[in-house]
Amino acid sequence: MRIRNALLATAFAAILGLGGNVHAQDQDQGQPAEAADTAQPQAQQPTESAPPAPEQQQPSLEQAYQREFAFLQGQKRDLEQRLAQMQDTVQAEKSRLEADIRSLEADVVDMRSRADRLEDLVFESERAVEAARENTDLLAATFTQADFTLEDAWSADLGDQAPGAEDVKGLFDAALAYLDKGHEVWREPGEFFLADGTRVDGEIIHVGNIAAYGLSERGDGALAPAGEGELKIWNTETAEQAQALASGQMPDPLPIFLFESLNAEVEKKAAKGLFEVVNSGGVIGWIIFFLGLVGLVMVVLRVVFLQRAGASTDKILDAVSGHIKRGDRTAALEVLKQKKGSTARVVSATIRNLDRDREHVEDIVSESILHENSHLNRFGALIIVIAAVSPLLGLLGTVTGMIATFDVITEFGTGDPKLLSGGISIALVTTELGLIVAIPMLLFGNLLSGWAERIKDDMEQAALRVINQFSDSRQPGASGAG
Repeated sequence: MRIRNALLATAFAAILGLGGNVHAQDQDQGQPAEAADTAQPQAQQPTESAPPAPEQQQPSLEQAYQREFAFLQGQKRDLEQRLAQMQDTVQAEKSRLEADIRSLEADVVDMRSRADRLEDLVFESERAVEAARENTDLLAATFTQADFTLEDAWSADLGDQAPGAEDVKGLFDAALAYLDKGHEVWREPGEFFLADGTRVDGEIIHVGNIAAYGLSERGDGALAPAGEGELKIWNTETAEQAQALASGQMPDPLPIFLFESLNAEVEKKAAKGLFEVVNSGGVIGWIIFFLGLVGLVMVVLRVVFLQRAGASTDKILDAVSGHIKRGDRTAALEVLKQKKGSTARVVSATIRNLDRDREHVEDIVSESILHENSHLNRFGALIIVIAAVSPLLGLLGTVTGMIATFDVITEFGTGDPKLLSGGISIALVTTELGLIVAIPMLLFGNLLSGWAERIKDDMEQAALRVINQFSDSRQPGASGAG
């Protein structure tokens, strides 16, 4: 469209230029005519006798415009032909460019598909390399484990070289021979340690590769690994079974100590004490332990307080009932001065105000009980707080232990379980200690709170009983009835 508009603009400019030229030609044709008219008198003056020349016929304006219109039509046809040629050229160029674009797009799609295939090949190659690396590591670990498990039955000095097919075949042959020997019982002379650590010479009866018995003049019994390929007597109570095996008999039952390797010493594991368990929980374990001790002391003190407050209620009522029935408040107060405890103080406040109206006295009783409430609820809130905080501390210890475990895994990996035992011990022991402290504290806290509420009810009943007895003593005829 832009090319077409440009061609039309050029054609119109050419038409306008031609129109100007025609107008200029008309003016030029007019000027010689005028010049001829002015020159005629001058020429006629010297030659007046010459005959007049015939006048030339000028083209009319309509003929000039017809010639101009014909010329413009010719120009228009020429421009239209050129415009059609230009459009054909543009259309052909457009078609060629579109074909080139389609070809490039096809090339791009093909390149992308090839790139995707190459990426898949690279991924598969990486997986193959990773699998080969894992297989190499597995073989290396297998050969390393074989050095410890098969002991003298197989040995290979590969150095930094990867094991080959012959090495793998030799390893499996040695393993099969080791297994064939493992289900046999054989005897050989050897040395082992007694229970007191004395090394003795004797005879060792091997039960496959998983157990052994020692026979000597100084002691017999089942053997256990003592480290570095040595054996020691594990249990002297198995001496009779060892002698029976030596004589070719099969005792029933057969006590036996199974072991996997003689490289590490096996020790009898002593039972952990309380402080060892707490210490395995770390700092948080000790915090929970001391909170448990504090809570236990508070529970004991609270039991003592409530025992004293609850046991004296009936005794106080029995001591003052007679004086109240006689209306002798002074004697009743003297008796209460010798008593101690919350009940004595509440009843004393009640007796001192018996001359007031009943509603006022009941308010005084309620006020006295509220005053004794802090004494009866002593340590109750702290016990409940310890019961609530202890499991939270246990959870904190669990999170701390797991963080420590993951730190060890990040630094050393998971090859040695002993490295992970510290964090796992903290995680489990703190949770256990938190629950051990929380459950009894919550139980005793609620029981003691209920006991305190019952004591408050007993004090209120005792005060109301004193009020009723005093009211009955003031009624007419009460003395005679007594």
